[in-house]
Amino acid sequence: MSDDTGTPDTPAAPAPSTGPRPEPLRFFGTTWVHHDGGYTARRIGVAVGSLAAAAAACLVLRLAYQGLRIAAVGGFVTLLMIVMFALCSALAFRHTWDGFSRRPDPERQASLRGLLAVGFTGSLLAYFFRSLMEAPGEKLHREEYEAARELHEKRATRRSGNPARAKKRRRS
Repeated sequence: MSDDTGTPDTPAAPAPSTGPRPEPLRFFGTTWVHHDGGYTARRIGVAVGSLAAAAAACLVLRLAYQGLRIAAVGGFVTLLMIVMFALCSALAFRHTWDGFSRRPDPERQASLRGLLAVGFTGSLLAYFFRSLMEAPGEKLHREEYEAARELHEKRATRRSGNPARAKKRRRS
């Protein structure tokens, strides 16, 4: 069909939502909201990818350890390196894991940047284990998104209430 101007009728585009929009997650976009758009495949891909990256990181650390043995720097330096990488990896794992359930403090994040870089294997393992349960960060984002939607609905309900009552409140 066409209107009187001769242009074909096209369905009207839906009006943009004025409510809160979900925040996209790395590798998942907004598929975490309804678990659609290849969500399961993405979770599998993230799990496999992070585990493969962690395995590659361990190989690099193994090569560094062998380099120290070849250089014959001594047992104390080798022990220090092993302890340093183990502690940094454990701290990075914990920091990354906590970041999935609450927003990290930007100042603390900046101060831990070096430690997190050294303990990158721990961060990769945290990402792997979390992707076995959900999209990493999904729980935090879902809680924030649902709270924002509830607040928006409350405000919309207040605005669309009885206007006569609103006038009475303003006069008082």
